[in-house]
Amino acid sequence: MSSTSDLDLLVGSWLTVPDVAEMLGVDAGRVRRLLQERRLVAVRRGSPPVLSVPSDCLVPGHLANPAAPDVPSEDRPWAVLASLQGTLTVLDDDGFSDEEAIEWLFTEEESLGVAPIVALRAGRKTEVRRVAQALL
Repeated sequence: MSSTSDLDLLVGSWLTVPDVAEMLGVDAGRVRRLLQERRLVAVRRGSPPVLSVPSDCLVPGHLANPAAPDVPSEDRPWAVLASLQGTLTVLDDDGFSDEEAIEWLFTEEESLGVAPIVALRAGRKTEVRRVAQALL
């Protein structure tokens, strides 16, 4: 599965670099650094091709003011899924391209019972990385 239309079927929802920047409350340059640091992953898609990040790579952040726990989750700041970076590093060590890493993250993994991105979002990073390391 190498075409972006195939990835679209797996991923579903994408964010452009400016979208990610707005959600994180940073500038686009910072988002590009997050991509270079392998804290996020993106591919070019669309016409003209635009760098796009799967929206599941972001999660609702923590409240800046813990004294206001009644703030709705949609009003909380967003954050990069913390466990993504280490997993991307393992996949990079395995020789995965960004497209292949996204495909692997969003394809159901039998040993996990869900797609690795779902497992990461559920806090199962050790299991996900064990499966990724077995690919070596």
